[in-house]
Amino acid sequence: MQRPLLASTASFAAASIAVGVVVLALKLSAWWLTGSVALYSDALETVVNIAAAFAAFVAIRFSAKPADANHPFGHHKAEYFSAVLEGVLIVIAAFSILRAAWAGYLDPQPLEQPVAGLAINLVAGIVNGVWCAVLIREGRRRRSPALTADGVHLLTDVLTSAGVVAGLVLALLTGWLILDPILAALVAVNILWQGWRLIRLSIGGLMDEAVAPETLDRIRRVIAANAAGAIEAHDVRTRQSGRRTFIEFHLVVPGTTTVSASHDICDRVEAALRTEIPGAAVTIHVEPEAKAKHHRQGGESIAISV
Repeated sequence: MQRPLLASTASFAAASIAVGVVVLALKLSAWWLTGSVALYSDALETVVNIAAAFAAFVAIRFSAKPADANHPFGHHKAEYFSAVLEGVLIVIAAFSILRAAWAGYLDPQPLEQPVAGLAINLVAGIVNGVWCAVLIREGRRRRSPALTADGVHLLTDVLTSAGVVAGLVLALLTGWLILDPILAALVAVNILWQGWRLIRLSIGGLMDEAVAPETLDRIRRVIAANAAGAIEAHDVRTRQSGRRTFIEFHLVVPGTTTVSASHDICDRVEAALRTEIPGAAVTIHVEPEAKAKHHRQGGESIAISV
């Protein structure tokens, strides 16, 4: 990936910190005006957003470092550490919210200046909504787990903020003060689930999980369509490392194929794979016909079998 693109990816992460500070100020104002436990839970989640955005910024900058003698495959996995940290922070925040919700449940308090507080929280939710859409779009386009994780987290924040506002409006209309701590507890349960998902996905990346089945199917089709002159390809293996997708497989060619001709086939397949899977690192092991796992039948031309 080109360094200018990496630099702009880091800029998005830095902007997330600034957006998080603005949203936190708005949500703290809403909580201060109302005294709502549910709005407190919403503000606390934004503290996690800021910490996670900072972690993403550091991780993206580190992952942009070129490969070196100690890290010949690059530093791309650094982003997964930030996503794991974000998941852990979410879980910690959730337990903090549950504690406050329990206190509010035991002693529910009336809301002060609810209209102003809810209006401010609604503005904060709109700011978060716009920014989370930008982060998810750019994270996927740039193949950045850290940006995508930050955007997904903000999306849950937007959804929970909307639920909190709707629930507090209902509490005001009905006079059921108990709805405030109940909403806070529901927010905590929701972000607990999101935190677990982030941790699970990030650990999968650190453990070199293969690409998604649909991506693997695309890889197989590209190899089959661009390996003319070879007999077959087998033992396709993949792993994801941040923005990089590593693809390895064995390519069987006829015994009479020259080294130069084999190299041309490999170049053609590699170019096609990099076009289909941006950021792909392709390793091809060329083998003689005797290594084929599927043999010729009659005099028919053999399609590449992957």
